[in-house]
Amino acid sequence: MVALTSDRNAPERVGDLRAGLVAANVRIFAGALLMRTADGYLTPGATATGAIGAGRANIAADNRGGAASAIGVDWRKGDFRFENSAATDLITIANIGKLCFIVDDCTVAKTDDSASRASAGVVEDVDGIGVWVRMDEALTRALA
Repeated sequence: MVALTSDRNAPERVGDLRAGLVAANVRIFAGALLMRTADGYLTPGATATGAIGAGRANIAADNRGGAASAIGVDWRKGDFRFENSAATDLITIANIGKLCFIVDDCTVAKTDDSASRASAGVVEDVDGIGVWVRMDEALTRALA
């Protein structure tokens, strides 16, 4: 490519809605916490390494029996409330502004459980129902 010599209409993405390719042999429920695997596919949150929190599934996607990238899923980045872990991994208001970690597709925890959990995102708030998590891959990667 060469540098511009005239005006250019550079496409943009407005808002937080995204679409992505789904990993092989997974089922994603609408509202699930999503993580991006090391090879770039979206999968429901689970205790795993080599992945990172991406966002929340907008729709369900069933790729059980399918190859990676056989289907896509609509998802959003943003602030979402997920279930809080328990006992020593319970997230409190003292954790606001810190990373939290993926337990499963609806639960986050305070620790990475000796490096066995991927980063979910940043704790935005904690209430009586759960933990509000800022899901933004770029931010989470920068802090992880």
